[in-house]
Amino acid sequence: MLAPVRNLCVYIFNRLTVRMNSPYFTESVAMLDTCATETMVKSDVNKGGIRRLRSRIAQGLRSEDGPPKVKAEVHEQSISVAPLQKHAETPAGEANYTETLSSCNNTTIKVKEEADQAPLTSPRKPRRGRVKVEYEEEEGAELKRERWEPRDWRTQLSFIREMRSKRDAPVDQMGAEKCYDSEAPPEVRHYQVLISLMLSSQTKDHVTGGAMQRLREHGLSVDAILKMDDETLGKLIYPVGFWRTKVKYIKQTTALIQQEFGGDIPDTVEGLMRLPGVGPKMAHLAMDIAWNRVSGIGVDTHVHRISNRLGWTKKETKTPEETRRALEEWLPRDLWSEINWLLVGFGQQVCLPVSPLCSVCLNQHTCPSAHRSSPNKKLKSSPAKPAGNSPADKLASPTKQVKEEPADASLSQRKSTAKQEVLRNQLQEQPTSEDNASSVLKKRSRRKGRAGAQQDRPPSSRQTQRTAET
Repeated sequence: MLAPVRNLCVYIFNRLTVRMNSPYFTESVAMLDTCATETMVKSDVNKGGIRRLRSRIAQGLRSEDGPPKVKAEVHEQSISVAPLQKHAETPAGEANYTETLSSCNNTTIKVKEEADQAPLTSPRKPRRGRVKVEYEEEEGAELKRERWEPRDWRTQLSFIREMRSKRDAPVDQMGAEKCYDSEAPPEVRHYQVLISLMLSSQTKDHVTGGAMQRLREHGLSVDAILKMDDETLGKLIYPVGFWRTKVKYIKQTTALIQQEFGGDIPDTVEGLMRLPGVGPKMAHLAMDIAWNRVSGIGVDTHVHRISNRLGWTKKETKTPEETRRALEEWLPRDLWSEINWLLVGFGQQVCLPVSPLCSVCLNQHTCPSAHRSSPNKKLKSSPAKPAGNSPADKLASPTKQVKEEPADASLSQRKSTAKQEVLRNQLQEQPTSEDNASSVLKKRSRRKGRAGAQQDRPPSSRQTQRTAET
């Protein structure tokens, strides 16, 4: 049994030895080596293409627009069989050609399978949260922000303009715009505007107007004020508020204008606020009236009060300077010059500091503070006046008026009405002189008791009679 198998193995070994020693086999082996080398090069190229494909797919997954459309190309392995075909022409090399071609085809198929089985995507990493970026349609446009504005402020402003249409408030007749000499040189006009603003602090407009008229009669200019003594200046501006302090401020301001500014007032807010007695309100108003430049809102006590009453500030302000900054945040710049004149006259006529006239104000339905500062006074319940004291009571009929009850009224209602009539009649009865005397003595005893004196003794009949006669 083993002999035939051994003989077969010896035969196959001999045949293979003959084949390997033949020149055709050596050439086929060389061709196989060349084919294997080309296959390895192609596989390396294919691996590089697969890596690039993976990176592209990974980048597409990270983009916001979705994965890009990438065509998956499979590089087929092509093996040159031209040299083998030459040897296939001979019958002896036909078998060698067939075996070599089959081995090359097997190699190609393996490469394709490896390329197909290779994963096309790399392992996913956790994606970051998307950040939404918004761009404006026009370049250089400002980002839209929510700007706070008071409710119904345009309607309220239109009503204030309507109420101020007559221009008959004190500020319209004797304000800073009416106190200077329009025919004087420009530097004199500017100086007179500044002096009127300094005098108007804590002073009513008619008092300021009278003081400005007296100063102009004595020559209101930088040189004239420097030559004038303090006593004369005080008499001319009296009775403006804090007139002694204002005399010092006017003297110091005038000297500073002459020395540092060449006889004319500064043309900037910073320069004006360097002057003694000049604050932000005066500086902004001087820039508007004297130099015709709007640098800010002039906020005085009227503008400060009315702005808080109307709710024109985001939160309640405590000083005029806080009110100025709050108004400038939302009020359009083209209204800065007008708002002071409107609100000052409105505060002088309607929105008064004490007991404002809310009943005649057109903003009483939109103002959040309407009828709070001046609520309708409720009449206190007081006992009825004694009958017979007034002329109307004397002319009236002596019979007492009794309220008639309807016929179908219940018994309980009639009893309660009768009790009310009895009480009313008791109150209407005229008190006697003794009652008046006792009430007077009681009041006196209370006063003495408060002062620490002993309580008075009960009055005698003679004292009661004297008191009644008086």
